[in-house]
Amino acid sequence: MKLSALLKLAGGTACALALSTALSTVAMAEPAIVAGPASDPECHVPWAEDTQFFQFPAKEGPFRIALANGYIANTWRIQMIQTAKAYAAQPDVAALLSEFKVVSTGEDVAAQISAINNFIDSGYDAIVVNAQNPEAFAPVIKRAKEAGIVLVAFDNILDTTDAINVNVDQKGLGALWADWLIEHLPEGGKILEVRGVAGTSVDTDRHNGIHETLTASGKPFEIFEVVGKWDDGTAQKATADAIAVQGAFDGITAQGGDTGVVQAMIDAGHAFVPFGGETENGFRKFCAAHAAEGLKCSSAGTGPAQVAVAIKTAIDALQGKIVPQSVKLPLAIVEDPDFKDGENFYADQSDNFFVGNAFPTCGINFTAQEIMGQSEANQ
Repeated sequence: MKLSALLKLAGGTACALALSTALSTVAMAEPAIVAGPASDPECHVPWAEDTQFFQFPAKEGPFRIALANGYIANTWRIQMIQTAKAYAAQPDVAALLSEFKVVSTGEDVAAQISAINNFIDSGYDAIVVNAQNPEAFAPVIKRAKEAGIVLVAFDNILDTTDAINVNVDQKGLGALWADWLIEHLPEGGKILEVRGVAGTSVDTDRHNGIHETLTASGKPFEIFEVVGKWDDGTAQKATADAIAVQGAFDGITAQGGDTGVVQAMIDAGHAFVPFGGETENGFRKFCAAHAAEGLKCSSAGTGPAQVAVAIKTAIDALQGKIVPQSVKLPLAIVEDPDFKDGENFYADQSDNFFVGNAFPTCGINFTAQEIMGQSEANQ
């Protein structure tokens, strides 16, 4: 046989072996779909009966994990970043991490996707993301999967079954607030709806839950929408403008920035009305103080500590533990007349603090001091 033919054969064999190895590596990197339950069934509750369970190939720690956040300009997101850092700093968690990187990119979806691509290129073991848009991430999800990187989305989740999603029932939360208004306004009425950040899955799901439930009641509800971006200052101004233009409302529901919404009512001399809102400490202070005057509140949501559950899920997946593709977290709910100082709100703590930062089933709990001692900056 000629030398050129031998070289061609050898080269072909080498290429075939290389291709086979590459394909094997990709196949090994992807999670296997396995039977449940989860390795930690109390923490990792599957979203539904048909939720699939993942098991990734176990890796040797310590791990490099990144948090790719989008929007940062409100209290919830700031506290979320602080909580993530507080969790990563806990000794038993820190022992499993060689690096924990945090980046917030703002409302620019392309910038967030670029940050995730950079983490993939840099070889991080897992990426935790609060997605700015649930439908724009298909290419980066594919890249992460092919690279064997564990991708966990929380709060604003991803529209995919190729990544792990961790969330509460956001649409159900909107329905809960709407049910509160229906209960307290049996004849219907004029409702102010203060929305969150446009384009996010949380805002859309909560909005849909509110509207579908109010419509299904058959009561004559008239809904006026403003955008509060889950931020006290923005929501306060939006509420003040709505009152100035539309006059009095019979009920209010707000996704966040609720302390600012109530302050706008007080400043405008607006009567206190039934209110379905989030879990801010300042909002609950108002609910407790003014219940007798008509501020009948349902305060429900999920504290920023869900980021800690997302990080725990990523670590468990990297260790080869079985996790659901979609994890369902419980809501933190307090309703009138059950607001109690020192138990579900704290009169001596900042208004700008989201209560309900414990997930006992996951071994996660934080003090206000532990969270507030962290910065919101990129690291």
